[in-house]
Amino acid sequence: MARPKVKKISEISPLFTNLSQSSFYQVRFGGLGRELKDYLYKRGIDRQFIAEDVGLLCNNAALPTTQLATANITGNYIGMTETIAHTRQYQDITLEFYVDKNYKSLKFLEHWMEFIASGATNPLDRDIRIPGVPRNPIPENIDDGYYIRMQYPEYYKSNKTKIFKFERDYDGKNKNNVLEYTFIGLYPYNISSIPVSYSQSNILTMQASFKIDRYVIGKSASYDIFKRDSNNKDPLQRDFLF
Repeated sequence: MARPKVKKISEISPLFTNLSQSSFYQVRFGGLGRELKDYLYKRGIDRQFIAEDVGLLCNNAALPTTQLATANITGNYIGMTETIAHTRQYQDITLEFYVDKNYKSLKFLEHWMEFIASGATNPLDRDIRIPGVPRNPIPENIDDGYYIRMQYPEYYKSNKTKIFKFERDYDGKNKNNVLEYTFIGLYPYNISSIPVSYSQSNILTMQASFKIDRYVIGKSASYDIFKRDSNNKDPLQRDFLF
């Protein structure tokens, strides 16, 4: 067995002076379907706000994690129980946002969830009448006859929302000091209560939880895939469809 190697402080100090900082990151929402974007636009949320501003208002985020579900296997070896991994499970992510004076960040998430459970108002403008049955007036969301009906996942899930993790000295040239997380099948499912009071004023914040189907670490834009071996473009400056 090898003996532990004694190192001088000068040998290990570069390791501990080159640690990642938690405050350098950027969130970008992308991959929203046309139907959802049109609905948000009608509700006062423009596409530039979605692509640029709301991500900058995210003041607290958590990088995603996964775990492997396991099963016990008994009988291959006498007196022993083995474990095997059978499913990769992706954890929910939680993001915290500053609320701007126009409440756009709050409206963005509220109306996104409103679209998911849009019900009787049918924002997709599709005729849902039953053949031979007269069509009744569409009830508004304040009417007694209003009902909830969920949209299909293909209309409300985001497939290109990203979190970039980088460092203070990031200049767009070094590929090794930036992490890119791309979320597939992301959508908000919970907005925590937002306390307000007459006591001392503070910056209003809100916290939202998101479900995801999975995530990918690394560059995933079509340009990067096509130019995988020669791409030097800064991922924080790259444009992508949202």
